[in-house]
Amino acid sequence: MLMNTHEARLDALRKELKARGLDGFVIPISDEHMSEYVGAYAQRLEWLTGFGGSAGTAVVLADATLAPAAAMFVDGRYTLQVRDQVDGRLYAYENVPATSPAAWLSDHAPKGAKIGYDAWLHGSKWAEGVERILAAKGGALVAVEGNPVDAVWEDQPLPSAAPALVHPDQFTGEVSEAKRAAVSEWLTAKRLDATVVTALDSIAWLLNIRGTDVERTPVALSYVIARADGTADLFIAGEKVTDELKRHLGNAVTIRERSAFAGALRELAGKRVAVDPERAVSAIFEELRKAGATLVEERDPTVLPKAIKNPVEQAGHRAAQGRDAAAVTRFLHWLSVEAPKGEVTELSAAAKLQDFRSVDPTLRDLSFDTISGAGPNGASPHYRVSEETNRALEPNSVYLVDSGGQYLDGTTDITRTVWVGPGEPFAEVKDRFTRVLKGHIALALAIFPKGTVGGQLDVLARHALWQVGLDYAHGTGHGVGSFLSVHEGPQRIGKSAGGQAGTDQALLPGMFLSNEPGYYKTGEYGIRIENLILVEPREIAGSDGEYYGFETLTHVPIERRLVDTALLTAEEIAWWNAYHARVLEIVAPQLEGEALAWLEVQCAAL
Repeated sequence: MLMNTHEARLDALRKELKARGLDGFVIPISDEHMSEYVGAYAQRLEWLTGFGGSAGTAVVLADATLAPAAAMFVDGRYTLQVRDQVDGRLYAYENVPATSPAAWLSDHAPKGAKIGYDAWLHGSKWAEGVERILAAKGGALVAVEGNPVDAVWEDQPLPSAAPALVHPDQFTGEVSEAKRAAVSEWLTAKRLDATVVTALDSIAWLLNIRGTDVERTPVALSYVIARADGTADLFIAGEKVTDELKRHLGNAVTIRERSAFAGALRELAGKRVAVDPERAVSAIFEELRKAGATLVEERDPTVLPKAIKNPVEQAGHRAAQGRDAAAVTRFLHWLSVEAPKGEVTELSAAAKLQDFRSVDPTLRDLSFDTISGAGPNGASPHYRVSEETNRALEPNSVYLVDSGGQYLDGTTDITRTVWVGPGEPFAEVKDRFTRVLKGHIALALAIFPKGTVGGQLDVLARHALWQVGLDYAHGTGHGVGSFLSVHEGPQRIGKSAGGQAGTDQALLPGMFLSNEPGYYKTGEYGIRIENLILVEPREIAGSDGEYYGFETLTHVPIERRLVDTALLTAEEIAWWNAYHARVLEIVAPQLEGEALAWLEVQCAAL
């Protein structure tokens, strides 16, 4: 029997592992910066398995006769997608956090196995944990010299050579010198000599630069070593450096070749160096240890300041949201006319939405691949449409579209669930939609004391679903960058069970988050309502301390045909009416003709 493409690739990898004396290998979705979204050259997991999600890991054992001999690990967002994209004959499907690659290796790796990993793609904590598990079975975790997937990927793309771009101060609200000075003060206060900054969005924020090296995230492939004396080294490929970049960075930032980074770590011998274990790969820790540096584990000092948006960033985001709202509203009007004809598909809808956004000259990219899910495809929360999965938006069905734009002044992210007419929505769909809406409103109206963390608010968004025995398997809210990553830490709203990252971060004024509860019925439909929100102070007469609430930043009409008003309280109806009055105020001046008339109907009071 002839092998298919992914079977042949898996076979080639196994031959490479055997040639290297390895009994297995771990393949994550990651790059040298532990990015969520990675450049084409780093899409090793997708090339090997066909999986196109943004979070997942494969473990491959060299011996194909073992059962199972390979496994794919994804969380609840990708339970359906992984089955569509990854051959179940080749990989066992495993759910995280119910299990993990480490636990699977403990159960399935041969005794005494040597399991390879690329130390430039994994965190140090992960490596230490797997090492302990394998050692208990007489095995070993082996850092490879050169990634074996790269060795068999014949047409692997090269890293992007696009130039790094200066992000003007009119959008950043703070010059790079001031940001670097704050890092210098932080280092001095902690009696540290330097910190290694490896997260691409952290480098972009610190130096006020952007790039086009990763689709959907405007960053440039680079590293930074920042020192207590206020100087810094930027490690970036020479072809990416322009005269404008040199002038922008000035004399305090030394530009060095990206390939010199590992050697520069060894120059920190005898120094006290801060490294973030959540954002720096295992190889960096190993290089610093070998050099004789004193490692101090600290969170990247740019993470929290980056998350707390200054007034210029807030104003820019509101402006970007206003323009984005007009583009999405035009799309929704177009959809209301065309979708009931039965000729619109997931791909054509996503393309049309991008066309509406692309009219804006400040748009630089989408902020992620549009999730365009018709009917049962919408039941996969992070569904990615392809030619193979493309469905028509059938009359009398549910359509979910989650999308966003990267504008020079802000990053947007919005989900709307639409009923495709001409008939009336089913009672069950209206019930589920309204319960999701109730959760969305509860979070939007939340008032909470200083010190409240995201994990404490999550129940508000789920309460109405829980009352009828329903839930959703993703977080309720993620942080959002300022013309940067659409998923930005450290803040997060989600279930705090299992110590999920970010749910224990106090929410602070200036933080952007998403508000996106949902419900998904496998094989039938998906529902999600998402707006972006801003943490802001709330003045409460007679309060006993500082209290915060949320400003809603996204202003696009919500599907009124799916609302069961009998399930809404007076307060919830008041929120709906006030929200849509604001939508009309912001968006109506940007529309005309039929689109404006449609918007006015959608924004009428309940």
